[in-house]
Amino acid sequence: MSATPARGLIALLRLPYWMMTGGLALLTSFAITKGSLSLEIALLTFFSMASITSAGFSLNDYFDRESDAVIKPKRPIPSGALSLKQVVAISVLLFVVGLSLAALINKLSFIILLIDSILLVVYSAFIKRKSGFAANILIGILTGTAFIYGEAVTLGLSIISPTSLTLASLSLYPIACGTIGGNIVRDILSLEGDSKVGYPTLPQKIGNNNAVRIAAVFFIATGVLAPLPYLLSQFTIFYLPLIVVWSILLIYSSIRLVTSAPTLQNVRKYERLITMSMILLPLSLIIETLSPIIGGIL
Repeated sequence: MSATPARGLIALLRLPYWMMTGGLALLTSFAITKGSLSLEIALLTFFSMASITSAGFSLNDYFDRESDAVIKPKRPIPSGALSLKQVVAISVLLFVVGLSLAALINKLSFIILLIDSILLVVYSAFIKRKSGFAANILIGILTGTAFIYGEAVTLGLSIISPTSLTLASLSLYPIACGTIGGNIVRDILSLEGDSKVGYPTLPQKIGNNNAVRIAAVFFIATGVLAPLPYLLSQFTIFYLPLIVVWSILLIYSSIRLVTSAPTLQNVRKYERLITMSMILLPLSLIIETLSPIIGGIL
């Protein structure tokens, strides 16, 4: 199948990740407000975060063009679907669109996405090439801002201070530890390709066994802290059942990662289990959104 600009653009945007960022922010908003979010704010929330996400991926493709030519030749730039100038223009446009949409919500939302945008530039241009582990941490920080953003958009046009945020979103933030663990595990699975292009990932520096142990720590932290919104009385008990199941799966997978033979097959097996179990988080947020209805029925 030949590379065309249209296919290149779709690949550049990484549309599935819109649900992991814009979708997560939107579900957080719904869970906090119990669904009382206007359609206008909901659309602005989703597409502002999604635009910044795609802008970051576009920028990353620009800086990774040489390594992608070796290990990911079907990416838009090495495949010839899009030129360097086109990718840069698309990235800049997406950043402008995302920030403009955020500005229509409130000042705090704009500030959060502006900080995210700066961090994405720093990640692609500097951090990723210097330290794989620092890059993993930074991606986790960026993922966690989806929860913060999800509450920020609900606070009204006059809100400008980060202190306006409450434990509702802050207690969700530690879930981002799972992203850090997931990135470490994926670095193990892509070790051969990363070695070819010289990415300084954690597995290259300390070995797969030690990297697995560190990833497990982040997964266990996520499992332990995921029920925090309920424990801090920010969410209802309806949030709890699926989150507890998710916590158990994360902790179980972490233990198995550490105790099983350190083969790529085992790492891939438990990475898939962890990835598949992540669906329980958005489902828990959806149930929390519906908690007034569910409580009324019960």
